[in-house]
Amino acid sequence: MRGSSHLAIGLITGVAVAGLVPGIPFSPAGIALAGFSSLAPDLDHPGSRLSKRLGFAQSYVRWAFVVVAAALALYTHFQLPPGPDRRMGFTAALAFGLIGAALQGDSTRKLALLFTGLCTVVAGLYTGFVWLSMLGLFVSVAPFTSHRSWTHTIWAAGLWTYIGHLANQSLGWHGVALFAGGGYVSHLLADTLTKAGVKWFRPLTDVCLKIPLIRTGSKSGNLLEVAICIGYGLLVLGIWLGRLKF
Repeated sequence: MRGSSHLAIGLITGVAVAGLVPGIPFSPAGIALAGFSSLAPDLDHPGSRLSKRLGFAQSYVRWAFVVVAAALALYTHFQLPPGPDRRMGFTAALAFGLIGAALQGDSTRKLALLFTGLCTVVAGLYTGFVWLSMLGLFVSVAPFTSHRSWTHTIWAAGLWTYIGHLANQSLGWHGVALFAGGGYVSHLLADTLTKAGVKWFRPLTDVCLKIPLIRTGSKSGNLLEVAICIGYGLLVLGIWLGRLKF
């Protein structure tokens, strides 16, 4: 399913949690969190919306390697005397330059997300927020896995919900776990409607659960995604209005 459809379904899920779950206040931030969470499973995909947004540094990664290579070469040339250390310095500079030149597309994205995730881990350690460090680890690891592998499992959904639970405890923001978990699970349910399906319980079993209604990327599939989003939105709205009458 397309990222825009996942986002729409996640936001509608956030509205459902905010408007229909007793004790959860209606919160635009919570709805936004559900939308964010609905995109999280696709951090393992190079074309996902969230992957591109969180990998904001990817356009600078290659230049960073080039700059390091140039700095090493200059330091070696002006500071190191002839000998093994000098040869090692130039070799390291050449290695960094070649790596920077070789980085293309997905490899750059992965390194950028790794950098973003590790910065988040450090921020969590500095502030004492365990949930923030766990979030950073998730962002760091997910891009290095194959698409629809571990991020598309019930275990990953449970982990994401637990991160929300820890955030709830740290921030005192009631309902974080439900917004986060609801958004994440909405992604898995939506992908279950595609022909590829989802292996919810791997590695325990490779059984793929699917209701093959949608062929992602096709014209009919795109129209069906829009119809599902509209239908889901109307369903949530209808239930919400029904409760208001009583």
